Amino acid sequence: MSNMVDPLVGQIADRVRTERERRRWTLARLAEASGVSQAMISRIERGESSPTAVVLGKLSAAFQLSVSSLLALAEGTPGDTDGGVGVRRGDEAAEWRDPATGYRRRQITSPRFPAEIAEIHLPAGARVPYPAAAFAFVRQVVWVLDGHLTFHDGDSVHELDAGDTIELGEPTSRVFANTTEAACRYAVVLTRGTQP
Repeated sequence: MSNMVDPLVGQIADRVRTERERRRWTLARLAEASGVSQAMISRIERGESSPTAVVLGKLSAAFQLSVSSLLALAEGTPGDTDGGVGVRRGDEAAEWRDPATGYRRRQITSPRFPAEIAEIHLPAGARVPYPAAAFAFVRQVVWVLDGHLTFHDGDSVHELDAGDTIELGEPTSRVFANTTEAACRYAVVLTRGTQP
């Protein structure tokens, strides 16, 4: 799979550009707001570079959207066009892969559903930090399905095993880390709040 292009790269490129233009922001303004270089944003918007989870976190924070929202909007989820009940088979759900860590994220719900649910596979040894602003405007629960997750919630560190959940409070910087030699799988469930 190393030579395959992630099918979501073009969709993420379109979504980032659309969100930036909707706000009438220049590349420089988005770079300032996110801490991501103009050159990197430009490469992402042209579909020349797949953003890492850290970069997606910074961009979503600048847009005041959750990472789930940014990816769900990019995916254009099947079964979401008629406003009714849509069945999606497991192999139809788009999966995004972080090129830096191998972290994989699959959006379970469509953008029209009132809560967002994503399934995450965190490889052994992977560490994914997000800025506090990535958690603005959302209420979120993390539910460990398999393996062990070391979750940094600001200055607090929580060791979570399969079946454990943590409900997140006020936005703070957070780190999802797998310090073990086995993969970890968890679900993120969030409700959307006020958006810009």
